[in-house]
Parts: sequence; C-alpha cells; structure tokens
Amino acid sequence: MPAGDSVEDSLEELDDFSDSGSDFEATMKSTKRTKPAVPGPPPPKRPRRKAALTAMSSPSTSPIPASPDPSLLQQPSRGTNRQASHRPVNEEDPGISAVDIYDAVCSGKTAMVTVVDEWLDCYKRSRETGLLVLINFIVQSCGCKGVVSREMFDSMQNAQIIGTLTKEFNEESVNYPLCTPGPLLKRFKASLCEFARVLVHSCRNSLVYDEYLFPSLMALLTGLSDSQVRAFRHTSTLLAMKLMTGLAKVAMIVSVQLQTTQRQYDMENSKEAHDRASDRLEELQATISELLENRGELVSMMNGTFRGVFVHRYRDLLPEIRAACIEELGVWLRSNPEDFLNDGCLKYLGWTLYDKQSPVRLQCVHALQGLYQEKEFIGRLEFFTSRFKERMLSMVLDKNPDVAVEVVNLLLLIQMNTEEGLSEEECAHIYPLVYAAHRGLACAAGSFLYNKLKCVIAEDNQENGKSDNAAFLQILISFYIQSEFHEHGAYLVDSLWSVAGSELRDWEAMTTLLLQDSGEEQGLMYEEEGALIDLMMCAMRQAAQATPPVGRTQGKKILSKKAKRPDTRRITTHFIPLLPQLLAKYSADAVKVSLLLKAPLYFDLQMYNSSPRLEKYLDLLLSQICDIVEKHTDVTVLEASAHLASTFRSDYYTFSSRAHLAFSQLLDGLTESLNTYLSDVLQGTADDDDVYNAANTLKRIAVLRSAKDSTGWRLFYSCMELLKSRMESRDLDKELMVSALKCAALHLMWAKVNAVNATPAEAELKRLKKEVRSFCSVCQTCLSLNQPDIRDQAFELLCDLLLLYSVNSARSETALNALVHLPSDSLRSEMASFLMDFIFSDTEETELNVEGEEEMKITLLQKRRNHLAGYCKLVIYGVLDLTAATDVFKHYSKFFSDYGDIIKETLSRSKLINPVQSAKTVCLSLQQLYSEMLLEDPSRQDHSEIRELAKRLAMSFGINLHRVRKPLMALHMDGVSFAFREPQEGEKQRQNVAFLEILSEFSFKLLQPDRAQLAAFLKTKCPSAALSWRPVKMYQRSLETRSSSKPREQEGSDAVSSHETPVAKRKRTTAQGEMDTCSVSSSVRGSWLDSSSINGGLHTPALTSTVQKQPARQPDSRKPQDTESDVGSVLNEPESEDEFSSGYQMRKVKATQRRQPVSHQTGSTSNQQDLNSNFDLLSLIEENNEEREEAEIEDYRSDSDSESGYTLPSTRHSLASALDELFE
Repeated sequence: MPAGDSVEDSLEELDDFSDSGSDFEATMKSTKRTKPAVPGPPPPKRPRRKAALTAMSSPSTSPIPASPDPSLLQQPSRGTNRQASHRPVNEEDPGISAVDIYDAVCSGKTAMVTVVDEWLDCYKRSRETGLLVLINFIVQSCGCKGVVSREMFDSMQNAQIIGTLTKEFNEESVNYPLCTPGPLLKRFKASLCEFARVLVHSCRNSLVYDEYLFPSLMALLTGLSDSQVRAFRHTSTLLAMKLMTGLAKVAMIVSVQLQTTQRQYDMENSKEAHDRASDRLEELQATISELLENRGELVSMMNGTFRGVFVHRYRDLLPEIRAACIEELGVWLRSNPEDFLNDGCLKYLGWTLYDKQSPVRLQCVHALQGLYQEKEFIGRLEFFTSRFKERMLSMVLDKNPDVAVEVVNLLLLIQMNTEEGLSEEECAHIYPLVYAAHRGLACAAGSFLYNKLKCVIAEDNQENGKSDNAAFLQILISFYIQSEFHEHGAYLVDSLWSVAGSELRDWEAMTTLLLQDSGEEQGLMYEEEGALIDLMMCAMRQAAQATPPVGRTQGKKILSKKAKRPDTRRITTHFIPLLPQLLAKYSADAVKVSLLLKAPLYFDLQMYNSSPRLEKYLDLLLSQICDIVEKHTDVTVLEASAHLASTFRSDYYTFSSRAHLAFSQLLDGLTESLNTYLSDVLQGTADDDDVYNAANTLKRIAVLRSAKDSTGWRLFYSCMELLKSRMESRDLDKELMVSALKCAALHLMWAKVNAVNATPAEAELKRLKKEVRSFCSVCQTCLSLNQPDIRDQAFELLCDLLLLYSVNSARSETALNALVHLPSDSLRSEMASFLMDFIFSDTEETELNVEGEEEMKITLLQKRRNHLAGYCKLVIYGVLDLTAATDVFKHYSKFFSDYGDIIKETLSRSKLINPVQSAKTVCLSLQQLYSEMLLEDPSRQDHSEIRELAKRLAMSFGINLHRVRKPLMALHMDGVSFAFREPQEGEKQRQNVAFLEILSEFSFKLLQPDRAQLAAFLKTKCPSAALSWRPVKMYQRSLETRSSSKPREQEGSDAVSSHETPVAKRKRTTAQGEMDTCSVSSSVRGSWLDSSSINGGLHTPALTSTVQKQPARQPDSRKPQDTESDVGSVLNEPESEDEFSSGYQMRKVKATQRRQPVSHQTGSTSNQQDLNSNFDLLSLIEENNEEREEAEIEDYRSDSDSESGYTLPSTRHSLASALDELFE
C-alpha cells in the first residue's frame, strides 16, 4: 500500500470507483474463505518495522491510499483462514454467547463495558470462536433467524453465508430490530451504537492491529451492506459507520502520540553527540516506527470501509441509511480533520444537501453546523462555502420547518465565523422569515436579524455614542419600515422576543423617543414615530399575555415559566403617568391614537385605586378619551375608544362609576348635538355642512352604543324617521343612513338584553315588537337599494336581529314569547335574492379586476363570507326553513374555493337537525339547478356540472351506511318522483327523466335491501316504454351493482326532492349565465387568500370559520427512477436544475372545466425481476416493485443554480411558496 498518497487524492479517484456500477464484487471475491487443509501454526505476520520505516520515509502526511489496495482487499482472506487455533480451548466454558450479547443490547440495562469484556475473554481463548459469536450477534441484530455454524464459517465465502442467511428470514414481517416502532427502537439503536463504540475503545491498543478481528468483521459488514435485504443493509451499515467512527478517533489519538514522540526524537537528536542517549534514540525510533505502522493499518481499514460501505450507502434507497452515513461523516470530519476534512469528503455533504428526504438533509445541516462552529476549520471550508452557499440560502424555505430552522442557524454561524460572512443581498433571503407562521423558524430568523443589527449598532455607537437600547430601537424601526409589513409588527416582536426581550421591554427608552420633539437631534421622523408606537404596543401585548400572535404555531418549543410570566405591573407603573401625555401629543393622528388606545388593555387597572396620585391620571385619561371621540370620525379610533369605555365601565373595577359618568356625559353632549342637526335634516332645510355634521355625530353615537346601553336616549324613532324620509326622497347619504341603521339596531339589541334581565310590562313588549317589525321592514326596503354599503349593512343587521328575536331565543323565558318575530315571506324572498345577486355573483368582482384592486377584492370576499355565514345561521337555528338552504347548497361546487367551508359546515349541521329533511333539501337543490338549466336551454344534454355538484354533496353522508339509510331512501324516492312527474303547462313530456343520471351519483351508498326496494319503486313510477331509455338504464345499473367496484364513484351523499315543480328564485340582475359561469378571478382570489397571511378585519361569525381552507395537494403519480447501479441507490449526482426560483403559482379554475367530465385512469406496472432464486422473499427483498414503498419521496425538481452539476430532489412546499408570494 503506498502510504504516501493523500486523503484528497484517494477520494478524488474514489468517484470513478463509486460510479463504475460495481456491486462490490471485488471485495466479495477477495473475502473467500478457504478450507483449512492441514492444521498448523497461523501464518506469520508481515514485518511491521520494515513497513513502518517505509511509511516514515514517505513525504506525504496522509497515509490513506489513492486506489483500492490489493493487499487490503486480500487482507480479510489472509486473516480469515479458518485454521485450528493452538490456544487451549475450554470446551466446558464457552463463555458469552451471541444470544447473551443480543439480550444485553436489547434490554439496555447492562453496562456495555461488561459485555465487551466478557466477549474479549471468549475471543482471547479462541479467536475463531469469539469472531463467530460476534458474527451471530450481528446476524441476530438484523432480525434474521439463521445462525452461522462453525462449518459455514470455515468453508463458505461471505457471499455464500449471506445468501444462506437470507433464506432464514421471517417472511411474515418486514420489521427488524432497527425499525421496530416504539421505545424499543431508540433503546436498541442506542445500545447497539454503544456496543460498537466500547468494542473499538477496548481493542484500541492491541486487537485493532492483530490483522484478524477487524479486517474479518469489516469484510462481513461490507458484504452485508451490499445485500438486497434491507435489514442486513441497514444494520450492517450502521455498525460499520460506528466502528469506523471509533477507528477514526483511535487514528487521531495515534497521530497525536506520533507527533509527540517525533518532537521528543527531534529534541534528543538535536543535542550534541556526547550528550545524546543512543538507547533513548533507538527507543523513540522504535516507537515512531510502531506508531506509523499502527496508523497505516488504521488508515487501511478506514479507507476500505469508506470505499466499501459509505460510498455506496450514502445514496441508499432507505433514508435512514443515508442519514446514518451522513451523521457519522460529520463525526469523522470533526474528530479526525487530518484525514477527512478536505474537499474530497466535504463534497458528500454538499451533494446530500439536495437529498429529497428531510431527515437526511437535517443530518447534513447538523454536520455542517459542527464544522462551522470550529474557527480553525473555516479555512478548509472556503471552497465548500463558495460552492454550496446558494443551496444553503435556498434551504431557508425548506418544506420541513425543522430543516429550515437549522439552516438559518447554520447561516448565522457562517455570518459570525467567516471573514466574508453573508452579503446584504444574501441576508435578504433570511430577513422575511421573521414573519413566518412557524414560530421556531421565525425565532431562528429573529436571532439572525438580532445578530446583524447588533453588528451595525457596534459600528455606529463608536461614532455617535448612543445608548445601546435606543440605537437598537432606531435601527429596528428602520428595518420595520423598509420591510413593508407594517400590519405584521406582532410577528416581528414575537420573533425577536427570545433574543431581544430586554431591548423590547425598555419602555423608558421607547417613551423617551416618542416624547422628544421631531426637531431634536435624536428625535424620530413622522413615519418612525408610527412604527415605534406599533412595535411598542406589540411588545406590551407580548409582555402582558406571553402568547404568540394569532396564526403562529408553537412548534415543538415550549415557553419556559420565566417567559410566560406576565409583566403587567411594570407596564402599568410606567405608562399610567405617560399615556395621557402620549395621547395629547398624537391626538390629531388617527392611526397613532388608535394604537395608543390599546395600551390600557394591558394594564393592571386595579392599580389606579392604589394611590390618589394615580386616580388623578385616570381622570386625565378619561378626559383625553372623550376629547378624542369628539375630535375623530375614523372608525378604528371610535371602535378603540368604545372598547376602552366598555372595559372601564366593568363592575369588576371600583372606579367604574367614574368611567360611567364620563361616557354618559359624552353621550349626552353628542345626543344634544345630533338633535340640533336632525331637526334641520328632517325638515329639509339643512345644508351640506349640517348633513355632514349630523352623519359624523350619528356615527360616534352608533359606535359608542355598542359599548353602553343607550336606550334611555330614545334615539330609535329619530333614526327611523330619518331613514324613511331619506328613502322616500331618494337622497341616500351613505354615512348618514349606515349610522342610522346601526344606531336603531343597537337600540333593539339593548332592549332585548334589558328584557331578558328584567321582564318589562306587556305594553312595553308590544311596543318593542312593533319597533322590531318596523325596523325589519325598513331593512327589507334597503336590500333593494343601489348603495352597496347601505344594502350590506341592512342585510347584516337583519341576520343579527332575526336571530336575536327568534323562537329559540325565547325558550328559556316564556314571558318573552311575545317578542318572537318571524320573517315574512316577502322578506325571505328578498334575502334569498340578495344571496344570488350579491354573494353568489361575480359582477362586482369583474369590476374590481378591471381596476386591479387586490385589497378591495379581499375585503369584498370577507364581507360576502360574513353575509353568507349570517344567512346560514338563520337556517341552522330555525329562523328560516331548512329548504331555504337550497339557495346555498346548489352553489357548493361552483363557489367551493370561496365559500366551501361555510357551506360544508351548514350541510353538516343540517344533518344533525333533521337528517331526512336535509337529504330532501340536497335533492331539491339539484332539482332547482336542473330546472334552471332546462329553462335556459331545453335541448341541453350536458349535465356534467350538476353531476359534479352531486358527487361533492355525496361526500357528506359518511361511511355508516345504516345511519344514512332513511335519508338516502327519501332522497332517491323524491328524485325518482321528480323524474317521472307529470308535465305541467308548457313543459315537454318526460323532460326530467335525465335527472336519473344525476341521482345515480348517490346510489353507491345504498344497502342491498334498499336497492331492491328502489328498483321496485322505479318500476311503479316509470312507464314500461321508458325502461329502455338511457338515463333509466343507467340508474338501474347503479342500483344493481355495488359501486365499490367502480373507481369513478365516490362516497355517499344526501339528496332531497320535491314532488312539486321547484321554482327558481327570482334574480334582479339580468345578465345571462351569471349564476352558471364560474369566474376565473373568483378562483384566483380564493387561492390568493390561501397563500396570504393577511386576515380580514371583520369578525368571524360564530357559526363557522371563515378562514379559507387550502385545498389538499394531489400527490404526483410519477416515481423517481434510480439510475445508479447500486441496489437501493437514490441520490443522483450528475445533473442539477434551478429551484426556489419560480413564484407561487396560483390555481386558476376555468368555467369550462366543470362542464366536461374528466376521467382519471391510474395504472401501475411493476416489473419484478428475479435476482436470484434465493432472493424471492415477498416481504424483505427490495426489488424494483419496492419503489412503491418510497412513494412519499418527491420527484426530482430543480433545487439550485443551473451551473451546478447535480440532479436535485425537490424540497419545495406550498408554505414556502406562500412566503415567496407574501414577500415578493
């Protein structure tokens, strides 16, 4: 073996060896064991001194060979000649057995040092017997029932032994000890790795160099690692990697001893001739020679294991094997950098960064973190950093958040420890992650940002001498403004909280900056003041509540008790005297005032009564709030003031009487002012200024009435008179009428609350019911107006009041039955028409598309969802009949992207109320759609859109067929009756027969007795001449056979039908096809919402979530094809493509897609090849058809720059693409 070749040279030539397609046949052939011919002494060892002197004279520093050394490959054969040992063997005491070792490893309770010592005693008595025990232990650890006998051990090659053992596997289970689920897996794996470590450590001074034990053991493990059996391959690879880790550490120790001895030799040799000790020189020379020889043997074994096991298995099909290889490679690089820390080994880490399994990528990143932590390694990592930095930057958007977190931590190490660090453009990949939904990733990005900001602060403070916290706040404000995510301040604060908590809790520094004048030297600009106030409020919320913002998942990280401890008292003590000053300074700015008004919500309000001095600040604060209400008309400011008023007026606080008095006086003044303006407005003598002032005053009153009972002010009749006069004159002032509607509705709501708390007289109840009837009549008229704001407000208030005054609301108090108000038929019709005209319509959205106002589209969709949820609540709580839900159900498929979750929840709730009637309602929805289709085009034969809706509705019936028998029977019988209904005036004969095609979509859930009953029912309804018609035959076939055998049919559904002709609701809009065409922009909007973290400002109705649900991503049917010659190899190195470059592709649905049925045909072809007659086990042999077990592995896609020379597996995910879209 040429000891002078370097590690890097050997690994460069390793590429040709690893990619040659060899199945390691050379090693397998070289390990052939020959039968012992004649018992005799073992062959003599090679002269060690000579080899050591040869290695000593070599100029190279690394003894790992450049190519597979024939002597190394022949070494196991030489060491495994099974000749009888001349050592005395005690047959009565065989020592420890393989079963004993296996039991000790499985239990995990026995000290491995004791187990290894007992085995060493057995090995020292007979090395053949000891090695056989160790081999059988490895076989048993693989889960194999076979045993290697002494005859097999002496007469068979490794490949023959492995082939024989393969037959002994248990075919009934694919589990083996290393993949057994549960706590046993961790315990066994840890004990097995500990056994390998202790074995090398115990043999480090003697048996490692006996040229028998470890060469024979490594030869067997190399053969097993190349086996087709996964259990063999996995277990042997793990053991080989752990043994090599031990050898690498021993080699490092030997290298240190060699350096120490060499220095001693040089010092002794540098002395004068008469001072030298010749005996000492000879002793040191002999020690150096022995150490060189030992190191040569260690390097030979490491090189053979690296070439024979690692190079093949780091790209194995099984991700656990790949992860084990990469994990140990990281240990080798850190523990023995002299032999391994070079580009030849680092390239495997770089290639594995593109692995398509996240556990492998995670181990690779962990290995790199260990390297970049050591500053002495940075110089050797320069080329690797420049080559793979772009890939590491792209991995911050890894589909696995755990990998992304570790990559950000790795980039932080690169930023801190390397000279060049990361450029500002490269850091820009990480900054947006502070707004990520995953809290762990956001906190990691926050640590990176904090480190970067601190570096900038350290440079600036040397020049201007600012305090650290003030400087940090100013530079954080600059980042917050430049990031253009002003509404996401809570996410930024939460990301920085773990590392910058002290700076973000520095309330003194924040208020000092805010109270400074803008003209001062260190004062803030206007925009910076708004950003600081926003961040300060977010920090106060975080300190007081100690919870992450809405929508941010906790992940695996659990907040400590110290982090959870609220800081409310410190906040209260500091801000009570300063909040009035801040409100006074920024009282004219609506945005800043609305933020500052949130501060008392995080106070310990009981502290206001702790001293008279603080009570003075309470009076000052109440006065400031009243002044703000009188000064502002912005809704956000008024709502914040109303919320604060409601909090202060709570009976929980002793100062509530003060707050009650202050806000009552405020309402008195506003009411008096309103009455002044209203008299002129009602008489028609008011000018524009009076109308404007009246509208603003009424807006303030309406907002404050939500927090305070204002029925005593008797504004209801004034508001009603105002509404009626404006509608009669058609002078529709939007602000005035919307505020009047709110004010009148709040009066009725407070009246109902008061009636529940203290039942009024009968006359009072009659008056209140009359007021409710009058208000509903006005709102009904408003539904027909062309003013969207007035119309939407009227519909929203109608839904609330009808629910508040429903039958269910009076069940607890029978005395309140007089207040029950049911909607009239005309009102029901108006509300149903509102649904079709303004919710299930694309007219307004088309206008918005022309203007391109994305924010308006989001707001409009959220408003529509709230209106639809309010209508559905009326159906569920019995205000409207269940049949009114047909106007909702028939749009389930067409508007699924926008309202699918709301409609699905309504459908589920309706089944709980009345399963049979719910099924009838479903069928009635389909009948109405069918009748509308015939009215528009009587000759139309394409029912694909309605059938698609039927399939989607069928998914709501579940899998309990016995529970849905009655609903399904009612659905089918109503459907059949509708299909053969007698034609009415102007209708063709039997024009509804084709409805049976739609009805057949519900047949697969029927039980066999119900099928027969429905078949008989069909014959009674169907004329004999119609039995041969195609729809009838199709429906009969659906009743004859179980649909589970038909791949096109899906899970069951509800249906409803009416024996009467369904009458479609009228529509005010006359555009043709408005209800039948799905707008592309609507689907795009829904998809955009899926990818956005921006939520609407409106409150979600209590019925159901209005959050858009992201459609499940269909798995790709393509399978990765292995081009490697190695069995189970998956990582391809030759090519590479770009990834993380394309933006988020929003799903677009065309209207024509619903009208054409799409048939998906899936076919699977498995080409099974018999590798050998001995490898036909069904459960353990990994042939080509076992690629199906790796279906979760994603297809290869572009992952890096186009200049790279590797094929990169995709790690792209919808969450990452959503971030791309969000930060674009």
